[in-house]
Amino acid sequence: MKKVLIALDYHPNSEIVATAGYELAKKMNAEVCLLHVLADVSHYGVNYSNFLGYPGYQNMGFDLGVTTQLQEMAEDYLITAKKQFDDDKVSTALEIGDSYRGILKYSEEWGADLIVMGTHSHSTIEKVLVGTVASKVLEKTNVPVYMIPIKK
Repeated sequence: MKKVLIALDYHPNSEIVATAGYELAKKMNAEVCLLHVLADVSHYGVNYSNFLGYPGYQNMGFDLGVTTQLQEMAEDYLITAKKQFDDDKVSTALEIGDSYRGILKYSEEWGADLIVMGTHSHSTIEKVLVGTVASKVLEKTNVPVYMIPIKK
């Protein structure tokens, strides 16, 4: 295993996931990439004309640069997370879209040998109705996944 991809969200427990993944990667002398997937919010920044009687965001004072701002915040989050390891060999990546799809896409593009991610405690009903990012990644990937259990 030469490439370890660590998937991070904005949950405070991401520090546990990142640290565990980094420590594992270092034991294997593997390359590390911290990945965050930003939900696709681009449709909020589109200046549509009225539709279905809805005036759109142009009349609400909505900041049409929200996508850029969110991207900048996500990139800053990754840069800050990387600094925690004081290791120039740690890289970062940002994907935009659905979380599990972004993880799978980048994992394949980067050639990850291992995906590290956390499992949040979700209610049973939430798991049944929408599933979890972790379960969707496990279901669809060809890459081994190292799960870090995170309890509430």
